[in-house]
Amino acid sequence: MHPNHLMGHALFEAIVEKIPDAVIFADRDGVVRVWNPGAEAVFGFAASEILGRSLDVIIPERLRPGHWEGFRRAIDDGKTRYGNQVRTTRSIHKDGRKLYVDLSFGLVADANGAVVGAVAVGRDCSDRYESERALREQIAALGRRAP
Repeated sequence: MHPNHLMGHALFEAIVEKIPDAVIFADRDGVVRVWNPGAEAVFGFAASEILGRSLDVIIPERLRPGHWEGFRRAIDDGKTRYGNQVRTTRSIHKDGRKLYVDLSFGLVADANGAVVGAVAVGRDCSDRYESERALREQIAALGRRAP
């Protein structure tokens, strides 16, 4: 079921604009074509700064080869590696700080079934991730001190 068949394009765009989570669509080449206010809040880039640019802007340099390998495989195979699972991923904020973002991914196909790009929906989970990591470190330290 395609949302634009159920409602006008303007209403569909308004819904995406109001979703508080980041909504990002990149075409087959990894060029950002949709970037909602939620994405602006998470990553710090205004839509005007990122539309038409590569996803590389928010991907840490050392993770880019793996990202693009997976991206291209998903586009070519017509399925994502993790299905509908939410994945915690590393990312970069506009100000250069490291982010952890919970992302879910999906492929978008045209009316003929050809994959035209990928959509990701996510939210910043950096605080939670860092708290969980600190807790794991505390538990490990307690284990080392136990007789």
